Amino acid sequence: MSTAATETTPQDDVAVPDDVLVDVRGLKVHFPIKRGVFFDRTVGHVYAVDGMDMQIKRGETYGLVGESGCGKSTFGRALLRLEEPTEGTVLFDGVDVASLKGETLRRKRQDMQMVFQDPLSSLDPRQTVESLLLEGMQAHGLAKDGKAATARLRELLSAVGLPPAALRKYPHEFSGGQRQRIGIARALSVNPQLIVADEPVSALDVSVQAQVVNLLEELQEEFSLTYLVVAHDLAVVRHISDRVGVMYLGALVEEADADDLYAMPLHPYTRALMSAVPVPDPTTEDRRERIILAGDLPSPANPPTGCRFHTRCPWKQEERCDTERPQLRTIELEGVPGTHRVACHFAEQIQRGEIQPHEVDVSFVEQVDAQPDDATPVTVEPGAP
Repeated sequence: MSTAATETTPQDDVAVPDDVLVDVRGLKVHFPIKRGVFFDRTVGHVYAVDGMDMQIKRGETYGLVGESGCGKSTFGRALLRLEEPTEGTVLFDGVDVASLKGETLRRKRQDMQMVFQDPLSSLDPRQTVESLLLEGMQAHGLAKDGKAATARLRELLSAVGLPPAALRKYPHEFSGGQRQRIGIARALSVNPQLIVADEPVSALDVSVQAQVVNLLEELQEEFSLTYLVVAHDLAVVRHISDRVGVMYLGALVEEADADDLYAMPLHPYTRALMSAVPVPDPTTEDRRERIILAGDLPSPANPPTGCRFHTRCPWKQEERCDTERPQLRTIELEGVPGTHRVACHFAEQIQRGEIQPHEVDVSFVEQVDAQPDDATPVTVEPGAP
C-alpha cells in the first residue's frame, strides 16, 4: 500500500488518506421496537448495525460478506442515507453524509447510487426503460438537451449490453439478468463515484451471474467506479473484490485483502464460512477441515455480551470472550500483513495452535417479548424447562 498525503476533515481531527473515498466511523443503526394500543412506547431496539468502522478506497471493490440477518444490507443502505444512522459518521469524499439534509443531501446522492437485490421490484413496472433512466438524469439536471439525453441513454444501454430497442419496453418484458443490467444502467445514468451493489447476482441463474459480475468489472474500469458489494456468496466475492470484510451481528469481525483472507482466515467465524465453500476436487473436499457452527444467529434485538460470536465459537475462552467485546485490530503473526485486521481476543493463539477447538454447549437467548435496553438477557441452557 503506497503512502498517500492526508487531509484533515472539519468533522473529525483524524487524518483521512487522499485515496480513501468512504470513511465510516462508529456507525450504528438501531431500529426501535414499539408497543402499545393507544400510545406507542419504545420497549427495545434492534441493533442491526452496531459499531462499524470501514474505509473504501477510490477505484476498489470492497466485498462485505456474512450470513443472513447480520446487517449487511442495512449498512449499505445507511451509507446512502436510505436508512437513518443512529450514531457515527459517514465521510464521503471528505463530507459527512450523515449530517446532510434537504437539498444538499439530494444533490450528494448523484455521487452515490445503489443496485438493488431484486431487479424486478426495484423497477417501476409502469415506466418504460427510457423513463426509468431519464428520471434520475432529470432530477440532477443532466437531461436538459433532449438529443444529448437520447444519445446518453443509447450509450448506457450499449455499456450494459442491451440494444437501443430496449428503451421502449417495460421491465416485465425482460429476463432477470436483463433487468439487473437495466438497474445497473440506471445507477450509472447520473455519473456516480460509488455504487453499492446489494446482492447483485443472488436472484440470477449461475450462468447469468457470471455475465453480470464480469459486466460490473468492465464498467468499473471504463467509468472509474468504486464498489461496495454486499453478498453471501463467497465465490462471487473472491472473484470480484479487492478487499473483503466479514460481518457478524452488526459489526466487522475480520477485514483483509481478498487473497490474504482466503489464504489465511483468522477469525473463528471466517474459518467456519470458508470451510462451507465447496471445493471441486473430491479428494481435497474429503480431507479439508470442516467447521459446523452450533446454534443459530442470536437475535439482533438482544445480542450476547462480550464477543458477539462467543455463543457459537469452538475456541471460546472463559476469561474474556463473554465479557469483553473485541476490537478490530492488526495482529503480530508471521505471514500476516498489516492490512489484515481481526476482532478476536485470541486470534494469535488460535492460529499458532495454542488453543484447540472444543465442543460448544449450545445456549440461546430467549426472546419472549421485546425488552427495554437495560433488560438482562435470559440465557436458557440445554435441558432447562
